[in-house]
Amino acid sequence: MSGTPVIALWAVPRSRSTAFLRMLIERGDLAVVHEPFSNLAAVGHFDIDGERAASIGELFDLLLALGRRSGQRVFLKETTDYPYDEILRDRRLYTDVTNTFMIRDPAAVVASHYAMNQSVERDEIGFERLHGMVEAVRAVTGEVPLVLDGDEVAAIPEAATERFCQVTGLPYRPEALRWQPGEQQAFARTRAWHRDVEASSGFTTRTTRHEVRPDNDPWLAALEAYHRPFYQALHALRFSPHPA
Repeated sequence: MSGTPVIALWAVPRSRSTAFLRMLIERGDLAVVHEPFSNLAAVGHFDIDGERAASIGELFDLLLALGRRSGQRVFLKETTDYPYDEILRDRRLYTDVTNTFMIRDPAAVVASHYAMNQSVERDEIGFERLHGMVEAVRAVTGEVPLVLDGDEVAAIPEAATERFCQVTGLPYRPEALRWQPGEQQAFARTRAWHRDVEASSGFTTRTTRHEVRPDNDPWLAALEAYHRPFYQALHALRFSPHPA
């Protein structure tokens, strides 16, 4: 097993990151963990193979133990609707994790998030927090981490996933870009948010035109306006899969 023990995809909610995780499940060579830190924040604990973590430090311990026990690298997908300041203070984030990131245009993110949660608050949209994480990783490692745009991944999945594999040290497996629809136990707590992925058989560019959107709702327009500068800063760093 080469590379860091853990690979992480940190994403704003509603950025198509769950489809990316589904592709990595399909590979079969990773121990995949779905949103462990947000589950910890939401319910106060997270279980891995029957062992319970009740703190950030304990969760890091369990993730690393999972890799040792399985003989596989661990992949986790996480969303920034919760703050993770304590994670940024844990040195293992920089020494034992290859950190990658996913964004999407905030107009689409805000409309999709509001459709799922009409009580969404400004910081839960997640761009400001994601930007802070990227800057923390840059400051410690001296390198710009991989940033992907979820819509570009959906449109050109081959190039985007091949680049992800290059950065993380995984062999590229294009056959994992297709999968069988079906429920995933890992999505149980937040299944309502992931039904489209469970019904899918691969990446799709299909989108929903939500009834309430930033272009017709003042509150959603304010959310988009607040987060757009953070999105633009991250977008400038992103890997583009489009041919030059």
